[in-house]
This record gives sequence, structure tokens and C-alpha cells, in this order.
Amino acid sequence: MSTERAERERVRRWRLALGEAAQASLGGLADHDLAMDRALSALYQADEEGGLGQRRRGGTGGSAPQVARWLGDIRSYFPASVVQVMQKDALDRLGMRDMLLQPEMLEAVQPDVHLVASLISLASVIPEKTRETARMVVRRVVDDLQRRLAEPMRSAVSGALSRATRNRRPRLAEIDWNRTIKANLRHYQEEYKTIVPESLIGFGRKSQRSQRDIILCIDQSGSMAASVVYSSIFGAVMASLPAVSTRLVVFDTSVVDMTEKLEDPVDLLFGTQLGGGTDINRAVGYCQSIVTRPQETILILISDLYEGGVEKNLLQRANELVQGGVQFITLLALSDEGAPAFDAGLAARLSALGVPSFACTPDRFPALMAAAIRKEDVSLWAAREGLFATRGN
Repeated sequence: MSTERAERERVRRWRLALGEAAQASLGGLADHDLAMDRALSALYQADEEGGLGQRRRGGTGGSAPQVARWLGDIRSYFPASVVQVMQKDALDRLGMRDMLLQPEMLEAVQPDVHLVASLISLASVIPEKTRETARMVVRRVVDDLQRRLAEPMRSAVSGALSRATRNRRPRLAEIDWNRTIKANLRHYQEEYKTIVPESLIGFGRKSQRSQRDIILCIDQSGSMAASVVYSSIFGAVMASLPAVSTRLVVFDTSVVDMTEKLEDPVDLLFGTQLGGGTDINRAVGYCQSIVTRPQETILILISDLYEGGVEKNLLQRANELVQGGVQFITLLALSDEGAPAFDAGLAARLSALGVPSFACTPDRFPALMAAAIRKEDVSLWAAREGLFATRGN
């Protein structure tokens, strides 16, 4: 790009960022850019003429069609990543969540995790005429996430279990020849032109029962909305693997075991109730009561650790679980939203008991589960991955 073209592009971008107020100093815009500018101004200068906020406050009741058109416009002007940010800003800045109760709005919006979270939080008040449209929107997001995340999750868990159960005394039919040859290459006998293996490596013998018990314990307070969505997807994928037994528990001030709904993540999500208080102690107490094989159990608490229950009792339960052999891990968030807000003091106290606490992105969660299944030091794993973590002294 020539220097002159680069300068024009820089001015154009600044003009779009600063809005109409910068027209006198930076000049006007071409037709396409002018349409983009109007779409940006409608959201970020919402109280001015043509803005999304003005008609809402005017009491005309005609804002839903206007917003639906705006949603269609931004999809044609901006890339998907920008559209998702603008949709989220519209919901947060303008209090437009009530508009999601209208079918024409749902049909116009571009589905993403944040939209799903908003729909779930409104599940109890969605009118009958909109309910099916809402489920279709959620289904589209769930299906997309499953396509992206299911195979890495299955591969990571199955691979970790295979290594964890490798058979060192295999029968002839159980020998893994590829691994056996690789492990014995140093024993190649030049005289006989062959390898004389000193050790045999076999495939793990299939067990009739699950090899690991996994419990996902999910905080459904409003700040954890995206984490609830991703946790439900991963829970459904793991529930489809016969080698692991998966339980999924959601909580606010009460605790609900949602394991029976794992077959359909959409049903599971609409069964949650985002918002409300938090009693982590009660939730961990329930999880403790369903542990039957502590040495083979992985308990993942997904919470920002803002405890509304009795923290002393929570720490006591955590210590009992760890001392009993349960791998207890706290994820401060399971989302792509960056560093979360969380109770650093409680995270540090849990870490001192042997419960590592860190935020994890959905793309890294399969590798985390693989490390836990192999019984690695999860704190060290998180540090190697560059994930935000707290460790006890």
C-alpha cells in the first residue's frame, strides 16, 4: 500500500471511530462508509436523532423493527467478530433484552454465546410465540460449538485414558506393536537384523465400568453466563464417552443435578436459571455426597468464588475431598472473555489446600481434562500453558 493510500485509510478509520463530530476536521465519507457510520452512531450515539435509544425513550413503542433492521445492517457492513461485540454492547448499553422476546428480533440477530446467555436468563418470561424461535437460535449456537469442540474433547479424553491404562504385561493379541517397536529401537540386533524387545507394551484392557468419574459443578450466577454455556457443551460431549462417568450440577443458593439432561445441551441450558445468589459450600457438599471412588474422581468447580455461603465449611469440605484423593480443580471462568473478576483471597486459600484455581479458555479445556485424567500436577500444567493461576505457599 502506498504512503498516500495508507494515510487515506488511517483518516478513514479515525473518522469512523470518532463519528460525525470529526467530519469538519477529517472530511466526509463515501456511501458505504457513511452507512457504516450511521450504524455505529445508532448504537454509540443512541440518544441522538436516528439512534437506537431515542425512540425507546420517546414511548412510541416502535423500536423493535428499527433494531431488527439495524441488526441486519451491521451483519452486512462488519465482520462476524465485530457484529458480536456490537450486539453485546446494544444489549448492555440500551437495556434491550426485553426485545429478545419478540420473534422478529431473534430472527434478525446473529447468534453467539452472549445471545444464548441472554435468552437463558429470560427463559422463564419468553412468550409462547417466541419460545420455538429462541430454541432454534440456541440450537444453532450449540451445534456450532459442538462441531468445533467435540472432537478435540473426545480425542483428549480417550488418548489420556489410553495412556493411563497402558498394559505392560500384554497377551499376544493385546500387544501394541507400533509402541513396542518404538520403545525398543535401542535393542536392535545387527547380527540378526531385528529388534529383540526387552519390554512389551499392550493396549489397555477394556473395562466394563468407567475409568474416571467427572463432576462439573457450575455456578449459574449472572457473571458466569458464558461459562455455563461452554460447560454444558463439554458436559454433553463427555457424557457420550463410555470410558468416563459424567455428572453435571448447577447451583446458585440451591443445587440442581442436571445429569439427566446431558443428552441434549439445549434442554440443559433452558433448565438453568442464570442470576441469583451463590452458595458454593452447599454445592460442593452435594458433590462430595455423590463421590464413590475418590481416587478416580475429578471435580471441576466453575465459579468466580464470590461465596454467599459459609466459607469456613467450604474450605473444610475442599480439604476433605483433596485428602480423600479427589482431584479438585477450580476454574474461575470457562470462556473467551479474558481475565475474570474473582475472589482472590478464597482462590488463594483453596490453592493452599491443593485446589488449583485459574481461568481456562474453551480451546484449552480438553487438554486440561487430559492432564487431570493422567493425574498430572494441574497447577504446573496451567503455568506451562500461560493460564492465570493461583498457587499456595
